[in-house]
Amino acid sequence: MTEADSSPSQRADSSAPRPIGASLPADDFKALFRGHPGGVAVITADDGTRPVALTATSVASVNADPPLLLFSISSQSSSAPVISAAKTVVVHLLDADDIDVARLGSTSGVDRFADTSTWSRLVTGEPVYNGVRAWVRCAVVDRTDAAGSTVVIAQALQSSISRDVEAGEHGNALVYHNRTWHRLDEGSRLG
Repeated sequence: MTEADSSPSQRADSSAPRPIGASLPADDFKALFRGHPGGVAVITADDGTRPVALTATSVASVNADPPLLLFSISSQSSSAPVISAAKTVVVHLLDADDIDVARLGSTSGVDRFADTSTWSRLVTGEPVYNGVRAWVRCAVVDRTDAAGSTVVIAQALQSSISRDVEAGEHGNALVYHNRTWHRLDEGSRLG
């Protein structure tokens, strides 16, 4: 039966909210993702008062045309208020050569911009770490609250790639897996 064949009451019933039921316990959910590696990025922004940075493994491409990506930030992060309010952000896509930047963005209570030799500002004002594998400056186009986190959707405006990875090559990828940093290299290739 097609939608045109069904009565309006049948269509309304199929689109009605379904009960979700009990959620998976938080510890079980964390255990699931400990075994799921994520690429490592650092996100920077400046709201005019100070630059901020945080390390994220939640960055994902959404679409190529228009070029959209998404990431999430926890409201518990000290960088969350600035990144949540920013009109633009810089997403740094890191490789293993950038481990110090990844660690810096994930360390609480430090000034991530104290060493002025490691970063600069784009002509548009956003802070960018120098020499990372790649970065992309983005305009924030949407934000969604997600139970204490914010999912940010951003459109790519400008990018720079310092160390490109050829199609089919492993590069020097940095991933976060089971609560620690890992490098993907030729030895990690399965096929």
